[in-house]
Amino acid sequence: MKERIAAIAINAALVLLALFALAPLAWMVSVSFMASGEAAAFPPPLLPSAPSWTNYVQLFARDRMGGYLLNSLLLAGAITLLSLAFNLTAGYAFAKLRFRGRDALFRALLGALVIPAQVAMMPLFLLMKELGLVNTYAGVALPALASIFGVFLVRQYARSIPDELLEAARIDGAGEARIFFSIVLPLLRPIIATLAILTFLASWNDFMWPLIVLSDQQYQTLPVALASLSREHVMDNELMMAGAVVTVLPVLALFLMLQRHYLRGLLLGSVKG
Repeated sequence: MKERIAAIAINAALVLLALFALAPLAWMVSVSFMASGEAAAFPPPLLPSAPSWTNYVQLFARDRMGGYLLNSLLLAGAITLLSLAFNLTAGYAFAKLRFRGRDALFRALLGALVIPAQVAMMPLFLLMKELGLVNTYAGVALPALASIFGVFLVRQYARSIPDELLEAARIDGAGEARIFFSIVLPLLRPIIATLAILTFLASWNDFMWPLIVLSDQQYQTLPVALASLSREHVMDNELMMAGAVVTVLPVLALFLMLQRHYLRGLLLGSVKG
């Protein structure tokens, strides 16, 4: 009986915490359907008096959010795919391939994790300028093609793959490319989903680097465009909330599609090696 009461109390507490966490998101969606100025009333209403799509229509028709949304989708998607290719191959190499200086190089990479990203922005910008990549999507994507955290995450998970399995494939005549694509990648599926979500989320929400590199308004990503929009419509909370909903939806959809693999990757990959 005591165990049952304890379980009920724990579940009730978890439900309350979940409602507390979701309440701001629910109110954000509610405000996005309100008329202009309605959310500024005191006390603020929880639900719109007359729900309307006006704010979303204005975002896409007048403020050209559709183009910025497409820019962010293409850029974040390209960064995610390319970053997966680099991080997976590098992580697997550090985990299972033997080469001179492997451990020393990996320790040096881990040491670089303590360097704040902001410190590297000026050298990176000067490098992009010398390469002629300022005001291009390549200049935004290139620094994100590989991350130390991504390599570390894949390496820790790949270490759980039995060496005997790889040696048996080599004895059967399989090359390293065949082993990687036919054996390693299927076993890395949970960590691939985890890394894909984390990379997409980071590139989707990135504000500072696209703001520095992209100067033309037509190339702007959604977070930068939304910040510019907030300066133009500083008092229009309803329009800002509609823009925030548009920003959240793609990431939420990606997480819901990959959540099973994502959670499995977090629970398993974090304890490997």
